[in-house]
Amino acid sequence: MAELGETNTTTREIAFYYPNPVWTDGDWIKSLVLFFDGIALLVPDYMRDRPEQIDESIVVGLKERGLLEIIEPESALDKSATEQLASAMTDVIASGALDELSARDTGFHELSMSRLGSFGDEGLFTMIFEELRKRGLAKDTEDGVSIPMHPKVRSLVLVLLSQILRPYGDRINANLSPATDLDNMVRALSELLSIESQPSSGSVVEFDLNAVSVDLAAVPFGEVLDFREEHLDAHKRYMLSVRKFAMELSRMPKEEQEVTFELRQAELNDLANDLRRRSRRSWRRPASFALSLAGSILSTLTSPIAGIMAAAGALAGYERSSQTDAGVYSYLFRANRRWGI
Repeated sequence: MAELGETNTTTREIAFYYPNPVWTDGDWIKSLVLFFDGIALLVPDYMRDRPEQIDESIVVGLKERGLLEIIEPESALDKSATEQLASAMTDVIASGALDELSARDTGFHELSMSRLGSFGDEGLFTMIFEELRKRGLAKDTEDGVSIPMHPKVRSLVLVLLSQILRPYGDRINANLSPATDLDNMVRALSELLSIESQPSSGSVVEFDLNAVSVDLAAVPFGEVLDFREEHLDAHKRYMLSVRKFAMELSRMPKEEQEVTFELRQAELNDLANDLRRRSRRSWRRPASFALSLAGSILSTLTSPIAGIMAAAGALAGYERSSQTDAGVYSYLFRANRRWGI
């Protein structure tokens, strides 16, 4: 078992991008890949060509270096994962958190049936769908492979999957770390944790963004990957320090968090400053890429959602110190092509 703060030299750290089958801006992936051993995408079978269609140069570049993992929900979302999703959705529905959505007139967005568990357990898939449909939050399929769904409910499902599918990393020798470039996904995660949290179960921790790299939009991807080979360890050190720090803070009472944050923020700032110096020396550009984290350690004794996600592992990505603790977290990455964030 690895000690807290140590990495497993044989297990890769993979950024598990969500909510969609491909990122919204490939230029951001140029920076994100500096911090991880690769990028994973959850891509339904009928969308298998979608990533290359949307961002061919980045996808091909990642594949050539062995840095892209395609996770197929048809196999990854097995019976166990579907059971977790069904239990989580049942708890959220029972909490009344979705009640106010029913009366709202909004355009629906498609969610593949495979990402709702149709291949893992057809009965549970049908149960989830029917519960949503009778509340006006989902509609019958129009194409046989996807379901029109209220956008906020769709986001909720995909946020849950980003956590529930983390154990799939064992199959590909990887720690899957949820990561997104969409603020609303992290807000949805924080809202979910806040619904389920109790004072004894830890606090939701959110880090303010720190600029840790430069805008690489104009830099050829090959040059970025060459830079990555030389500086990957430094970038991963920052990422792991943020995650370890978040775990420690989430266990503290609110009144202790502020003081501890101030004491430890200097350490994180030093690491971020080192990364900015390295990238500025190479490309002479202003800092514009930021990586932050939101998450919590929750007690499975007091939180149904935490119990469901216990299999995903501890917040810091290491062995759990207690079988009653479960970690839920997500990285948020942002870029701005102007000065600053």
